[in-house]
Amino acid sequence: MAGSIRVTMEVGADGVALITICNPPVNALHPIIIQGLKEKYAEAADRDDVKAIVLTGAAGKFCGGFDINVFTKVHETGDVSLMPDVSVDLVSNMMEDGKKPSVAAIQGLALGGGLELIMGCHARISTPEAQLGLPELTLGVIPGFGGTQRLPRLVGLPKAIEMMLQSKFITAKEGKERGLIDALCSPDDLIKISRFWALEIANYRKPWIKSLGRTDRLGSLSEARAVLSMARQQAKKVAANMPQHQACLDVVEEGVLYGGQAGVLKEAKVFKELVLSTTSRALVHVFFAQRSTTKVPGVTDIQLKPRKIRKVAVIGGGLMGSGIATALLVSNISVVLKEVNPQFLQRGQKTIAGNLEGLVKRGSLTKDKMSKAISLLKGALDYSDFKDVDMVIEAVIEKVPLKQTIFADIEKICPPHCILATNTSTIDLNIVGEKTNSQDRIIGAHFFSPAHIMPLLEIVRTERTSPQAILDLITVGKMIKKVPVVVGNCTGFAVNRTFFPYGQAAHLLVSLGIDLFRIDRVISNFGMPMGPFHPRCSWIWSSLGSKGYICSCLWNTEFSLWSSGTDGEGWAARKNQWKRLLPL
Repeated sequence: MAGSIRVTMEVGADGVALITICNPPVNALHPIIIQGLKEKYAEAADRDDVKAIVLTGAAGKFCGGFDINVFTKVHETGDVSLMPDVSVDLVSNMMEDGKKPSVAAIQGLALGGGLELIMGCHARISTPEAQLGLPELTLGVIPGFGGTQRLPRLVGLPKAIEMMLQSKFITAKEGKERGLIDALCSPDDLIKISRFWALEIANYRKPWIKSLGRTDRLGSLSEARAVLSMARQQAKKVAANMPQHQACLDVVEEGVLYGGQAGVLKEAKVFKELVLSTTSRALVHVFFAQRSTTKVPGVTDIQLKPRKIRKVAVIGGGLMGSGIATALLVSNISVVLKEVNPQFLQRGQKTIAGNLEGLVKRGSLTKDKMSKAISLLKGALDYSDFKDVDMVIEAVIEKVPLKQTIFADIEKICPPHCILATNTSTIDLNIVGEKTNSQDRIIGAHFFSPAHIMPLLEIVRTERTSPQAILDLITVGKMIKKVPVVVGNCTGFAVNRTFFPYGQAAHLLVSLGIDLFRIDRVISNFGMPMGPFHPRCSWIWSSLGSKGYICSCLWNTEFSLWSSGTDGEGWAARKNQWKRLLPL
């Protein structure tokens, strides 16, 4: 195996074979890597000078999972035999049931197939911050290398189901508390301690544990069935039309009822069936499409380097501005929140604190990190603190004169490198920056509410926006865990523009005599969060109307029932009617 994709093995004087996965940047399980692992494990098993094995990954990362490019080849050819046999041949037969103990030395990440490899080892040593997870369901499949069987046996059934169905990652520190990780150590000591553990197991001074044979974390049969039943009900609510969620639970149940080996065999069968499904084809397409959004011709291919964004000013402390500030703060970016009076500023700061508390309650933020985030926030009633900011994000009401005045003012105070961004969703950016001399720094940063939770960030470029400003905002988007999509300065940008024909089609159906409640019911049953005529979707109609997209049937159909707004009695009456007719 030549080139950068390879598996190496070094046998030390202590008799421990160090097997290393080398496939930058994340050591993905390419078929060459899988074949290399089989060869090295077979060699280690046959060598008399090898007492035990330590499995690790190169360059500070264990393994980011199976190479998804193989999925694409399977989808193109329909040949599922392109998927290598990892679950039985490698993980079960050669690793877990091998003649010599294996210890996983984990750093950086162990995701998908990477996590399944470490669960086939007899012990797992990790650095505290390593990321662990099984995200396969986001690709329309289930874990296929034994993960559906070993994870419940290591962390317990409820936590395992949560991690798989939600594709939820945990740190190795939490993994240690859950029983997934055996010991934590610093990166400098990782290999040394892993070698020690491997020899201790080989010499029977530490237990030689095969995860697939454990049942102590599964609970009683009645308890397991109750957990599975509850999980099925939840999956129907959040993923009614996704086959992989129920399939995952079917496979887990097989292992609970008939043993781990039976579960592994069913898992392999179901995995191959799902790989060929239309759901997997679509979600793999989405996977690559999301990653392609950060490849922008004329920006990311001209050797530019992103500048460091350490401090950002947010103008406007309303719902959107507070959400944007929250997203920045939790990513360790200092924020100056500007408002027009003390009352509005206090309200904005209170909203941010509430956002952070909500993240803590959901388990996505620790209390220590919340305290750190709050310490990075500074309130302001003028622009005096804007002298050293790297970016300004304006998030005030959609009034052109107000925005023009703001950008003309901040241009005079902010440093020359500062990016001047607006969160507008409806106004032409050329008009926003019309009164400035910095059109190359004017850019759109359109977040979606709530901004600290919704993943999409539309980056709106004008003909004069500099490539550097675009690259810097893409980088910030990734820093705050958004999916940045660069779009043109056009009506509706990308998302709202997509909804225009959606709304027009809905109105056309109503004009043809289709009941609007039926339309919403069909759309909801299909899997959309709500139908186009749901009161919470009233923003579609205001967007369409402001751009002249609403067809004439709007004014002579039942839609007039909803045109009185979304507040007060009108909202309450419509909400109650929807509760009677639709499952909300």
